Amino acid sequence: MKKIGIITSGGDCGGLNGVVKGAAQMAHKEGISAYVIPNGYAGLYNLIDFEVLVELTPHRADQIHCNLAGSEAGHSRVKIKKIDDDQKYDRIKKGLEKFGIDGLVISGGDDSGSVMIDLSQQGIKCIHVPKTMDLDLKTYSVGFDSTVNRIASFAEDLKTTGRTHNRILVMEVFGRYAGHTAFRSGVAAETDAILIPEIPVDFEALYDHCKERYFGRVEQSDVNASTYMIIVAEGIRDASGKELVDESAGVDAFGHKRLAGAGKYVCNELVKRFKEDSSIVDLMKRSKLYVKGIYEIPEVRSVAPGHLVRCGRSSVYDVNFGKEAGAAAIILLKSGLSGVTVSGIQNGKIQYMKTSDVIEQRFVDLNVVTLHEQLGTCFGRKPQEAKLKSEQKKGQVERYL
Repeated sequence: MKKIGIITSGGDCGGLNGVVKGAAQMAHKEGISAYVIPNGYAGLYNLIDFEVLVELTPHRADQIHCNLAGSEAGHSRVKIKKIDDDQKYDRIKKGLEKFGIDGLVISGGDDSGSVMIDLSQQGIKCIHVPKTMDLDLKTYSVGFDSTVNRIASFAEDLKTTGRTHNRILVMEVFGRYAGHTAFRSGVAAETDAILIPEIPVDFEALYDHCKERYFGRVEQSDVNASTYMIIVAEGIRDASGKELVDESAGVDAFGHKRLAGAGKYVCNELVKRFKEDSSIVDLMKRSKLYVKGIYEIPEVRSVAPGHLVRCGRSSVYDVNFGKEAGAAAIILLKSGLSGVTVSGIQNGKIQYMKTSDVIEQRFVDLNVVTLHEQLGTCFGRKPQEAKLKSEQKKGQVERYL
């Protein structure tokens, strides 16, 4: 193993520069040259056309700032299997041969991981470093901690404008079909309600919780101020199980429909119920908020921070995990392994799993949800009874899992 290529793929997030730098530094220590293959799998497919690749010498690696989110290596969303080229794998292998690259460190989520499996089965040496802000893989993944910290910070900030205007705010965040980002950030920001794909939304239950808490706060405030905050995952479903998708947007390279409008949908459902509720006029009058024809129900607004939750700075946890996992990937490559995912380093040992097992989707633990329901958070349903048992556990407990 003389030369390795580093690829980051899928969505950007915090911690990725830690992966790139950790891999480059460990490669140098092991006498291996590390190169950036730019722009994900698009760059890998077009490698044959490159004239030169950037080598991550110690000097060049030193210029990578691990505390910054995003990736020095760049990204794209390309599924190799879907490329309309019968010679695509030969083309990729010729590109690797052109630069003498013996193996790849690939950091990505479930979609990128599936491509890595594909490449490994074609005889290309690959090690996967888990990366997804959604935390829906079976291991911890670079990016999650950075993302939930930013979401929680935004939600806390929004409470100031919400309280100033007596608004009900609905904040929509990424997560697709697993609600980890909405769940963990909502708990940290102490939002009033958290809506996740794992629990179909009963809007009557949500409305009752919102109405009681919102007007209760107005009545308890000496300046008649109130707000109510909801964090909603983009992939929520209503009680019938229907998902909210933009049918006009088509699908991405991996066949996923574009999820759109969850925040606005929740707003509309709440506004409809406020308008239909005959008790609201009396509550608004009692709260000294009512103005006929202008201000007859509480104002409900949606906010979508979008890619702001991916960018900016990486958390300390993600930088540490990213550097360690990137370094571990080099050691696994050098030992002759391929088609596996680094899951961490514990007790001086590199832990890894079959990537095919890692990319099986992992959902929010509903037992933990019921615990937070007992503490007063609404999850778009009537609170369930928490059934928690005690268990003595030995060893280290991995964060978030």
